[in-house]
Amino acid sequence: MAQERITVEAIAPAPIEVVWKAYTSPDHITQWNFASDDWHCPRASVDLEEGGKFTSRMEAKDGSMGFDFEGTYTKIIPNERIEYAFGDRKAVVEFTPSGVQTHLKVSFDAENQFPVEQQRDGWAAILGNFCKHVARG
Repeated sequence: MAQERITVEAIAPAPIEVVWKAYTSPDHITQWNFASDDWHCPRASVDLEEGGKFTSRMEAKDGSMGFDFEGTYTKIIPNERIEYAFGDRKAVVEFTPSGVQTHLKVSFDAENQFPVEQQRDGWAAILGNFCKHVARG
């Protein structure tokens, strides 16, 4: 059975170069990579090349739970596209310049543990945090 694909999209209020750097730099990732204000991302690492690994730690601020999100980059087209594998799932992040803004589209394979709507909402919230981070400059 094929895995269901989930897509979330957002408009980041910054040009492509700024958005790309914020999406791929550990110093930035730790500032936006969480779905709600009661969570945070204390650390992240990025080896931004095909075959390179990435990891980020997401934790509840109260210490009650947390997990590592990690994977391997399978395709990198700077300022345009990132493809990666995480576990037996895959994801694609597309960056499309639109004047002084950038359209982001993230598509990923759903997992079977949580409802699709919950997964979509979580990833959309993270993407929303990303856009707020970019807006802050």
